[in-house]
Amino acid sequence: ECCVQNTAREYAKIYAAEAEPLEGFGEVPEIIPIFLVHRPANNIPYATVEEELVGEFVKYSVRDGKEVNFLRRDSEAGQKCCTFQHWVYEKTNGSLLVTDLQGVGMKLTDVGIATLAKGYKGFKGNCSISFIEQFRALHQCNKYCEMLGLKSLRTTHQKQRKATSMKSKNLPNSSTIKKTVPKKAGDPRDFISSEH
Repeated sequence: ECCVQNTAREYAKIYAAEAEPLEGFGEVPEIIPIFLVHRPANNIPYATVEEELVGEFVKYSVRDGKEVNFLRRDSEAGQKCCTFQHWVYEKTNGSLLVTDLQGVGMKLTDVGIATLAKGYKGFKGNCSISFIEQFRALHQCNKYCEMLGLKSLRTTHQKQRKATSMKSKNLPNSSTIKKTVPKKAGDPRDFISSEH
């Protein structure tokens, strides 16, 4: 838990350094740090500690990407969280995605990370690779994505789907070509197929 959240926090710091100087971007989401505490005299010797977030707790993204969340789509914090996800996805060439973004205002906690099966630079996330695929298919860019100059995932996803469908339409080789032969001479409308 500490490793995932603090890794996501480091990405958020780099994102903030790029986004904050942009005119009109404004405040950037912050992932709060989480600390592991050792308590040897306690029945449960390890615990995590983090800053208490006071206010309305909102889920800006969900782990599986299927839930429609209007607060995510319509609020400034929600849009900036989506942009952060897009930014991380692009910076890691689609190998890593910070997900399950939630918190109070711009302060986020209890996040998740999805990586490709092999991981990313030695790091493996705690969420399924399917979250990356769903994000790629469902993400809708907003004005903050445009401010950062992020590439639309719609065209990338559509190109990948088109290339995949083209690959699946294999041209037949000579052993599978079907030849059509008329059933009766003189009746060209009735054909049968025969393989050779």
